[in-house]
Amino acid sequence: MIEARALLQALDEAQPVSGSALAARFGVSRAAVWKQMEALREKGAPIEAAAGSGYRLRGPLALLDEDAIRAAMSDSARSRLESLEVHWQIDSTNSALSRRVQAGDSGPGACFAEIQTAGRGRRGRRWHMPLGGGLAFSIWRRFDAGMASMAGLSLAVGIGVMRALERLGYHGIGLKWPNDIQHRGLKLGGILVELGGDALGPCHAVVGIGLNLRIDAAAGGAIDQPWTDLVRIGDGAPADRNRIAACLLEHLLEALECFAQSSFAAFADEYARYDVLRGKPVRVTGGGGERCGEAAGVDRHGALLLRTADGELRVDSGEVSVRPQSGSAS
Repeated sequence: MIEARALLQALDEAQPVSGSALAARFGVSRAAVWKQMEALREKGAPIEAAAGSGYRLRGPLALLDEDAIRAAMSDSARSRLESLEVHWQIDSTNSALSRRVQAGDSGPGACFAEIQTAGRGRRGRRWHMPLGGGLAFSIWRRFDAGMASMAGLSLAVGIGVMRALERLGYHGIGLKWPNDIQHRGLKLGGILVELGGDALGPCHAVVGIGLNLRIDAAAGGAIDQPWTDLVRIGDGAPADRNRIAACLLEHLLEALECFAQSSFAAFADEYARYDVLRGKPVRVTGGGGERCGEAAGVDRHGALLLRTADGELRVDSGEVSVRPQSGSAS
């Protein structure tokens, strides 16, 4: 049987490779090559086939590599990271790290995967990431404080992502409370925080992050909301996926350490720079009802402030979803 990763690495962006050449290289039939290619294309791999010429990549593709990620990290970041996993296929990177927590690891740790068979987003939604089109990974750490002190963690993680993207040269990206990464109203990525432990401490957090890097039109059709990627935001091809992964890890480790020491209060002023909702009319749903008003930023605990005709309301993350509302605030 052909290893899917090896088959993908055998393809080139410029020069097609024939099915017969691939069959000879891997010692299988052309039918076996075709079957594996179709399976990869169904997962979103940017592969195109042309009769008489063979298979080629529609664009550049750098597969994730643990050694390459570690090499691109600073010495201090590497020393803080207890474990780093890179999988071809896994159920869920959040689930993989939750198993490490249960096994008694001390953390922090990170897990990346090219394919997640049970990847999930906020409120149980399925997370869709075309193969090679982005980064889907998780990071975790323990906290001495309890779950009651974790308010605003997803926003602090968002700040870590913003710092990394700006370091890589991407600007104009913002955060949509409570967990979306956006550019001009289009979704670039998302954040999922799962907590465990005691209310008063200690506790742990497993943070899942998905980020679109290069999504071609064919694969993007499966995404259920308006989206963008770093290729469309930048001037062309994004930096190598492994370098982006390393940069994200560095800034996320720093953000989590800062949060452990100072909670979200240390991030509140910086969050205001990236808040895409502030001053806009919004509709807040969840918690058994619907409220409309004008987003007025967040407080020192990361709660959304909603200005309504009846006064200012405080809305905790984890209780609501937010969607822009046409018209003025009410």
